[in-house]
Amino acid sequence: MAVTLAPRRALVVANPAAGTTGEELVREVLAVCRGSLPEVALHRTEYRGDAERTVRRALYGGGPAPDLVVAVGGDGTVREVVEGMTRGATGAPAALAIVPAGTGNSGYKMLWGERPWTEALGAVLAAGPGARLRRLDLGRVAESGHLVLLGACSGVIAEALVTARRIPLAGRARYAQAFAETAAAFTPYPGRVLVDGTVVHQGPTVLANVGGGQHRGGRYRVLPHSELDDGLLDVCVIGAEVDPADVPALTERAEHLELPGVVYARGRRITVERLDGRPLVFEHDGELQPPHWSSMTLGVLPGVLPVWGAAALAAV
Repeated sequence: MAVTLAPRRALVVANPAAGTTGEELVREVLAVCRGSLPEVALHRTEYRGDAERTVRRALYGGGPAPDLVVAVGGDGTVREVVEGMTRGATGAPAALAIVPAGTGNSGYKMLWGERPWTEALGAVLAAGPGARLRRLDLGRVAESGHLVLLGACSGVIAEALVTARRIPLAGRARYAQAFAETAAAFTPYPGRVLVDGTVVHQGPTVLANVGGGQHRGGRYRVLPHSELDDGLLDVCVIGAEVDPADVPALTERAEHLELPGVVYARGRRITVERLDGRPLVFEHDGELQPPHWSSMTLGVLPGVLPVWGAAALAAV
């Protein structure tokens, strides 16, 4: 039986701009880490891309490198950290742990469910029986080169991020209200989706979600059959046969898969297109992308991200 060694040296990357990342949380994370590890460094991000730059320099700059990177923030912060950890398809030399402090925190939920972060991080630092080191699949967006941890989505889920900017709430409640408001007023766009070169959907489209994580926005199980390390990307397409206003409740309960107009598939290369020449509105890992393209293509990078999660994913 393989033995996983406990981490010895950690880099904590905290995003002060994330929804619930305050000084008290940062102090708590440092206290937990320093209670178990001989070396702990902290970096507070100052601008977009700072987390990626800092992690890349720590891991590949030639000095003593951490064997654990702790991302304190939301899904966007986690994605930046993952970008810094991973070089191409060769895999990362350190493992990732997440402390949730954003709006949706789908990355944390994907790995730990609703367990308190203190319990999860304690299990990681001890490499105890409640934690397991896994090698997750990632996606890569062909158009931008960006890595994708949780997933990428077009349509109503992406447009809800625009709505969320004006809602004075925090955490998952903010995105939940934004999703409901956006869905109630959403007009499907003309779209097409290909899986490994085969068209699986063409017509009016409410959303097309591609990725590995089951949840979006921390509570919507758009990809309920997704596995984190099967070497494939899952895709769910919801067509206009489904009323957009019903999508939040349906996906929260994972009751959308058997409805007319819903397609679920898996593959290694998935393309989502908008067919009227207008830019495709899409996001990945909770970050709205610039409207530069009318399509996005994701390819899978199997097993390139070492990440700590619950020992039994079925329990989360």
